[in-house]
Amino acid sequence: MRAKMALIAAGLAMVAAAGQAQQKQYGPGVTDSEIKIGQSTPLSGPASAFGIYSRVEEAYFKMLNEKDGINGRKIKFIVLDNGFNPPKALEASRKLVEEEGVLAEVGTVGTPTNSATQKYLNGKKVPQLLVSAGGSKFNDPKQYPWTVPFYPSFEVEATGYAKYALKTQPNAKIAVLYQNDDYGKDFLKGLKKGLGEAGAKAIVAEASYELTDPTVDSQMINLANSGANVFMNFSTPKFAAQAIRKANDLGWKPMHFIASPGSSVQAVLKVAGFDKSAGVMTAQFFKEPGDPAWDKDPAMQDYFAFMKKYLPNDSALDAIGVSGYVNAQMAEHVLRAAKNELTRENLLKQATTLKDVTLPLLLPGTVLGNTPEDYRAYHGFQLSRFDGKGWEKVEYVKAD
Repeated sequence: MRAKMALIAAGLAMVAAAGQAQQKQYGPGVTDSEIKIGQSTPLSGPASAFGIYSRVEEAYFKMLNEKDGINGRKIKFIVLDNGFNPPKALEASRKLVEEEGVLAEVGTVGTPTNSATQKYLNGKKVPQLLVSAGGSKFNDPKQYPWTVPFYPSFEVEATGYAKYALKTQPNAKIAVLYQNDDYGKDFLKGLKKGLGEAGAKAIVAEASYELTDPTVDSQMINLANSGANVFMNFSTPKFAAQAIRKANDLGWKPMHFIASPGSSVQAVLKVAGFDKSAGVMTAQFFKEPGDPAWDKDPAMQDYFAFMKKYLPNDSALDAIGVSGYVNAQMAEHVLRAAKNELTRENLLKQATTLKDVTLPLLLPGTVLGNTPEDYRAYHGFQLSRFDGKGWEKVEYVKAD
C-alpha cells in the first residue's frame, strides 16, 4: 500500500513539474531571473532634448528592480544613442537584436528613427513595441504586425487642429512650418485631411526645415509675411521654441497650434519665454508637471518624488520625462500581463489586446485600448491653451 501511494505521489509530482515547465515559455533575452529589452534614443544631436525620456525609463526600471522586478524577474534595459539619425537607429536595432539578444525593442523615440528600423524588426519578428512616434505608418497590422505604436497619432492630432481652426477662425488663412521628414509630413497630411478639399485652399504658405538646420528664422519671416491668421507649428522642441520666439519678434500674432512633441512647458515654452508663448494651443494626453492644476495630485507628487530620488540632475518639470514615465509604465503592464509566457509572440498579443487601461499620469478620463486589427491605444485628446502659467482646457477632441 505504501509503495503504491509512493508511486502515486511521485507521479503527481512529475505531472506538476511538467505542468510548471509548460507554463514557463521563454523567448530570447529571458531567463528565470531576467528580461532583457532595449531601445535607441537621441542622447546626442539636434533632438537630444528627448534624452530625458530614456533616462526616465531607465530609472523607472531601476526602481522596479529594487522592488523585485516584474513577476520576480529583473529588467535589463539597454539604451543605445542614435543621435536621431536613421542609419544609426538601424545599426542600434541590429546590435540590440543580434548582439544583445533582446526580447523586444521598446519605446524607441521618433518617426524617422522608427521608420528606419520597422522593416528590419518585422523581418526578424522582433516586437517594435510601444513606439514613441505618432506616424500613421506605425499602425499597420497587416503589413507590419510586429510594430505597435503607443504615442498618439500625429495625423489625428493635426486633423483635430484643422477642424477647430475652421470652426473658430472666420476666413482662416493658414501658414504651416513642418520638419522635412516623416514626422512633419504626417502632421501635414493630417492637417489637409482635416481641412478637406475646400478647406485646403485656406493654406496660404508652407515652409519646411531640415533637422540639421541651425534655425528656422528665415522660414518664419516668410510665413509671417504671408498674411496668415493661423499658424500650424509642426516642429520638434528646439525649433518649436525658435518659432514661438521669432513669431513674437516679428509681431505676428496668429492662432498658434504647436505639435504635442514640441509643447513641453519646461523644454520649449520656458525657453521661448512664457510671455511669448501665451495663447499657443496643443493636444494633451498627460498631466503637465508644474501646472498648478496638478500641484496636489497624488500621482504627480509620486512622480516628483521618483525624479528627486532617481534623477536629481534632470528637471522634473520637463514634460518629455512624463512621456517616458508613462511609456515605461505601459511596458511594465504588458510584461506583467505576459506572466511566464515571455515569448515575442505573447508579448505582441498582450500589447495589442489592451482593454480599459488607465495610468496615473494620463489626463482624467483617458482610457487606453486596442485590438489586433487597430493598434492605436489613444482615441482622442484634450485641446489646451497656454495662459502664460499653465494649460487651460479648450475642448475634448475625439479621434474616431
